[in-house]
Amino acid sequence: MATEKKTEVEKKLSHVHHDDQHEVSVEQKLVALYTLQQIDSQIDRIRIIRGELPLEVQDLEDEIAGLETRIEKFENEVIVLNNSVNEKKQGIKDSRTLIAKYEEQHKNVRNNREYDSLSKEIEFQNLEIQLCEKRIREFTISLDEIGLQIDSAKAKLTERSADLDLKKSELQSIIEETEKDEQDLMLKSKKSEEMIEDRLVIAYKRIRKNARNGLAVVQIERDACGGCFNKIPPQHQLDIRVHKKVIVCEYCGRILVDQEIAALYA
Repeated sequence: MATEKKTEVEKKLSHVHHDDQHEVSVEQKLVALYTLQQIDSQIDRIRIIRGELPLEVQDLEDEIAGLETRIEKFENEVIVLNNSVNEKKQGIKDSRTLIAKYEEQHKNVRNNREYDSLSKEIEFQNLEIQLCEKRIREFTISLDEIGLQIDSAKAKLTERSADLDLKKSELQSIIEETEKDEQDLMLKSKKSEEMIEDRLVIAYKRIRKNARNGLAVVQIERDACGGCFNKIPPQHQLDIRVHKKVIVCEYCGRILVDQEIAALYA
């Protein structure tokens, strides 16, 4: 049965030539347009399957780049904090050196004024030490928190990198599997276009471009347009069935065909 239908299609298409010496019937034009739509829909399906993966690959690459930037930022913060810790540790050493110096001078004071002055300096340096120790504790807490964030980001980076390798492998495999089929279908699509007059090809492509699902030629389903599903008036259905002119849906603008033409590809 399928072979008989295919033979019937080929017979109809064999009479469709872009030649002014031969008048092409509307039925032949509809067959050619429906054939073109079926071929282009197969191309669309191939591109949809492949088309999702490049987006996933791009998203993963963007996420990985973001993680790498984040890790670099954290590592720069760690350098700054470590420098600050070292600075405060040096401050503590300097203060202790001064305290030792002032305590030695205490032994040789000549009056209470000098003694009080040295005592205040010692007190001040002790406060400086306490402040430095407080800052070191704060910096250490920040370093610990950033360390955890770095570990988390690196773990996520490793995971996303593995996902990226897998997606790239899947994409390459699909490209290799579908590339020949797509090229063959594109060649058939081009040959089908050559069987249809230019104005109809232009109209068909315009409709396809504006249609969300890429369908420019649809069949009637349950008395409704197979593209937008709006009801088709009985008189329009009759006009479509007699194949005397190309009828478009008054709601979505798609070209309509009846079951007789569509059944050839069922």
